[in-house]
Amino acid sequence: MFKKVFPLSAILSLRFLGLFLVLPVISVYALGLEGSTPLLVGIVVGGYALTQAIFQVPFGTISDKIGRKPTLLVGLIIFLIGSIICAYATDIYTLMFGRFLQGAGAIGSVITAMISDLVEEEVRGKAMAIMGGSIAMSFALAMGLGPVIGAHYGVETLFIITAVLSLLAMVLLFTKVPTPPRIKHIYHATSKTSDILKDSNLLNMIIINAMQKGLMTVAFVLIPIILTSDAFGWEKADLYKAYLPAMIFGLIAMGPAAVFGEKKNKPKEIFLASIVLFIGSFLIMGLTNSGNIFVVGVVMFFVAFNMMEPLVQSMISKFAKVHQKGAALGISNSVAYFATFIGGTLAGLFLDISDRETIGVTIAGIATLWLLWTFKLQNPTKYSHLYIPQAEVDTEKLNALESEHIAEWYINETEELIVIKYIADAMKEEDLKAKILK
Repeated sequence: MFKKVFPLSAILSLRFLGLFLVLPVISVYALGLEGSTPLLVGIVVGGYALTQAIFQVPFGTISDKIGRKPTLLVGLIIFLIGSIICAYATDIYTLMFGRFLQGAGAIGSVITAMISDLVEEEVRGKAMAIMGGSIAMSFALAMGLGPVIGAHYGVETLFIITAVLSLLAMVLLFTKVPTPPRIKHIYHATSKTSDILKDSNLLNMIIINAMQKGLMTVAFVLIPIILTSDAFGWEKADLYKAYLPAMIFGLIAMGPAAVFGEKKNKPKEIFLASIVLFIGSFLIMGLTNSGNIFVVGVVMFFVAFNMMEPLVQSMISKFAKVHQKGAALGISNSVAYFATFIGGTLAGLFLDISDRETIGVTIAGIATLWLLWTFKLQNPTKYSHLYIPQAEVDTEKLNALESEHIAEWYINETEELIVIKYIADAMKEEDLKAKILK
């Protein structure tokens, strides 16, 4: 499983490392460019997310039809071009265009869907945890290196590094990433992409994903600007002192959260605990006058974010039908990236018209409403999977297979396996085999 997941996680991590290298300092950097305003700075910080939102669904859906690898290559090329434009931008609008182009390479949902293709659902939680852990490590590295490199060599250098990282990701794609199996899915009822939004479980996860990513961008707009303002007087090169411990504690918290959420099947409880931490973090960052206490708020924020991260994608892939994973993840990530853009834009707008205290209390209030909504979430049903060689199955019996306890079945044509997803507590494996074996 690790050999299948690691190359894809590495590609996504390299891309995130490039994106997040600039996040600790981009808001301060963008304020110094020609034509900048706090509102435009907020758009620049979250700008990549707007085009991510637009292109996540097309990328995810197209990857379901033409294959994951070609779609990934196109996305990485677009990201490379956007990074180069950002590196040579001399005004706020050129930088904004580059950020928009970076986001247009919307490969996140494609990679997640590809991981779902390559690993069995029983170990998919571990696979998503590996992916989330590698991303979190990229965050930690970016939070430590971004402020230092940006302060000494310029933020332009960070964008050049981002372009190089995208080239490395392309090399990994064609040298280390395995080809996913061909999956043939068969359903008695027609299934549409719009069905994804009608599924209450998927809808709840889409909201959770969106709020998590939106608050992330708000934090990355506010944290560097507040810490380098007159209120605290930090230098840009000192920002790592806030980000690095935050990411270390976030990385530590992610493991137990993933175990409790996946193995104990208690993701709802993890989500609720994370939201409480989000509320506390923004109250602290908005109301404290102590730099050390402010850092505590930053740590709380990243602990909350990293507790959620591996579970969100895993839950979406569990709730979605096998033939809709790309589309479901695409919709979820599209909404999440749109929330990311809105978060950055609103944070910049608030900096223009309000003060830090009001911003912190307002965001904490919004997160409180989110907390109340999340109480409606249900933990997922635990399914088992039956794997039977295709040659042993009676095709007519299989096509007639109907049961309220069977979520779906499909054919793995590459490995010549019939895969049936069912509720083990309600059906015995022997009875299920008796219904379909020759």
